Amino acid sequence: MNSSSTLAKALSLVLIQKSWKIALAESCTGGLVCATLTELPGSSDWFERGYVTYSNAAKAECLGVAPETIDSFGAVSEQVAKAMAEGAQRNAAVNVGVAITGIAGPTGGSPQKPVGTVCFAWSVAESTICKTQLFSGDRQAIREQACAYALSELLTLLK
Repeated sequence: MNSSSTLAKALSLVLIQKSWKIALAESCTGGLVCATLTELPGSSDWFERGYVTYSNAAKAECLGVAPETIDSFGAVSEQVAKAMAEGAQRNAAVNVGVAITGIAGPTGGSPQKPVGTVCFAWSVAESTICKTQLFSGDRQAIREQACAYALSELLTLLK
């Protein structure tokens, strides 16, 4: 069992105990977090849905992210991650919304936002927390680190 699977199992127990449901909004991880969570038997008890909103249009159409927010801050920003998490939480009518948007590479980075930059948001009940991390490695390594980080931070928030 890898670290993400272990974190998913621990998270499932917390969500079950609280009788809460979760929705995900993923961009650079392309559904990796959703896949990790739904690998668990019984995940339908606490996993509501996932949105893979890779394009800016998808972020706006599926999650209600204002195009102005994307234009002002860029798709890889805490402001967009926040809007994604809150949109997933609102649209799915769940207790927890999680969002991930970043640059997994190998291209697409800039001096301000290098490859490996990933922005996260966790919308729990009425508050949203955002963080940005810089991961290293190839595309798959960055995606796997982002998945584990999203789950780990959520677990910390819920405990």
